[in-house]
Amino acid sequence: MVTSAVHLQLTAVLAFGTCGGYTGRNVVSIICGGSTNETLSATFTYPFRLNQELLVENNTTLCNHTVPAATHLVGDSSSSVEFFVAVAVLAFLYSMVALLVYLGYMHVYRDSDFGPMFDFALTAIFAFLWLVCSSAWARGLQTVKDATGTAGIESTLALCKDEDVKCEVTEYASLRSLNISVIFGFLNLIIWAGNVWFVYKETRWHSQKVNAQQVAGRGPNPAPI
Repeated sequence: MVTSAVHLQLTAVLAFGTCGGYTGRNVVSIICGGSTNETLSATFTYPFRLNQELLVENNTTLCNHTVPAATHLVGDSSSSVEFFVAVAVLAFLYSMVALLVYLGYMHVYRDSDFGPMFDFALTAIFAFLWLVCSSAWARGLQTVKDATGTAGIESTLALCKDEDVKCEVTEYASLRSLNISVIFGFLNLIIWAGNVWFVYKETRWHSQKVNAQQVAGRGPNPAPI
């Protein structure tokens, strides 16, 4: 159980460490028919409130067209990534406390019914939370990719809808760490779900089941002759 607690800490740290504080920048090339081409920067940062990320300032001239109002990216993935990070941080803190209990107070843990049952319940809850938050963040990350890609920029910037103007993302920010965070999220799900079994073996439910099976295996005592 000590080894499992260490693994839980490590994977939780890697999960929130690979997405928290992220900053990315895509370069958008605007090909203007009959005039000088333009370049924009689509910058997006954690927690990915894309609708607050400025793409074009107001009264900016692009391809001999004036953009009257400020244009922002579209979408908001802050709720999903903040939920993901919150679960990861709480999981790390709980696994750290559990490790201290396993190392220093294992005799107290095993002598009481409350400790193992409480541990089992929270471990099962965290396994479920990892499923929910990882799925939500995977969807949120796809929203980020869609909003900062060529199709997303074209639908956001009205200028790109003109026949003589073409918009294309020519340089993409590396999303490797964000993809890795999603992978670690589902890896945490697997590890926490597997750890449920090991914690369950410490509860009285498991010991009662084993004792009942042993009694059933021995069968009734033979009658005295």
